Amino acid sequence: MPPLADRMRPTTLAGIVGQDHLFGPGTPLRRALDQGQLRSMILWGPPGTGKTTLARALIAHVGYRLEALSAVLDGVKELKAILERPPAGTLLGASQREPAPVALFVDEIHRWNKAQQDALLPHVESGRIILIGATTEHPAFHLISALRSRTEIITLRALDLPALRELLARALADEAGLGGRWTAQDGLFDAIIRASDGDARRALGALERLADRAEGAELTLASLESLGVIIHHDRDGDAHYDVVSAFIKSMRGSDADGAMYWMARMIAGGEDPMFIARRMVIFASEDVGNAEPRAIGLAVDVMEGVSKIGMPEARILLAQACTFLATAPKSNASYLAINKALAAVKDSGALPVPPHLRNAPTNLHKDQGNAAGYLNPHDFPDHIVRQQHLPEALRGTTFYEPSDVANEKTIRDRLLWWAKKLESR
Repeated sequence: MPPLADRMRPTTLAGIVGQDHLFGPGTPLRRALDQGQLRSMILWGPPGTGKTTLARALIAHVGYRLEALSAVLDGVKELKAILERPPAGTLLGASQREPAPVALFVDEIHRWNKAQQDALLPHVESGRIILIGATTEHPAFHLISALRSRTEIITLRALDLPALRELLARALADEAGLGGRWTAQDGLFDAIIRASDGDARRALGALERLADRAEGAELTLASLESLGVIIHHDRDGDAHYDVVSAFIKSMRGSDADGAMYWMARMIAGGEDPMFIARRMVIFASEDVGNAEPRAIGLAVDVMEGVSKIGMPEARILLAQACTFLATAPKSNASYLAINKALAAVKDSGALPVPPHLRNAPTNLHKDQGNAAGYLNPHDFPDHIVRQQHLPEALRGTTFYEPSDVANEKTIRDRLLWWAKKLESR
């Protein structure tokens, strides 16, 4: 028997739950569909929002010929085979007839490479194919611009609580689903939804597993706990980077609680602890920097410890680094400095090293003027000396501007003190 999620898959727009803001009665897209118009589009949204179900319902609503490909399994060869089939409603050789439109559904379209996506373009542009693509990944990063310009990007929302409750209640009662053979304890649906992170497929799968293991006529919260809660965390897609972004921004915002929560989400979702540790090493330099010089050392030590200890104990080391970095004073002055310096190199090219800074390991080098006029700071009071260390074309340029925060304020004050000392000489 097919899984419950497949058995409960609606075949018409009327049966679709959620996405009313796009396809509900009276919306522009729905009015066009009701008039038999279907345009090429990309359905973009998180897992379990019904992209495949919706695509098939849209095509059925306008009565187009449905062809389907999986970008994981199929390629240009399968696309060509679809295009070579006789159009529905025409006779072989009847070239004078306008071919019936083909509505091609491509699941996980982001997995096709540029050449494969290019193969779609002439057929989408001519109208020979009405393309419905489905993707969980951001189209701007995974679809070629030419394909995006020829399709409408439809952003699907994660299903909300009422929509998911309706799906679960329907599955529990419907003869195609669980046929009303069980009842659900109060609060069970909401617990399933929380554990499924808004993914309808996962929610229906959890409900089905509960029914398979049920010992009585009621599905209970206790039985759900026995299944274990698997937190959704996509380690390769947009969901992954959204959680990582929230983690970094919480630490940058000096919110230890927020940072700890997002880190816990990654850990519970099976994220590689070394990935988390590496991100904190980068953060220690990029966002804390010289405001708290101990941060980079602690982060590196934690990364080394995580690599040797492993989970679950490594979570304690990660927590220490997370709380230290979140509560440390912040400065991104070093990060800004290297970006400014790299920009100067890009704009100015490889400027010559001033002669007095050049290496002079041999007499020949010295005869060429290398190191001539170099002033060693150790030979001067306070171990500082007025000397040009930048290429002449960049004289007076400042890359590193220490902040007035914590230890970096000490650095700033020291630089100002040095400048006044040199001016007085």
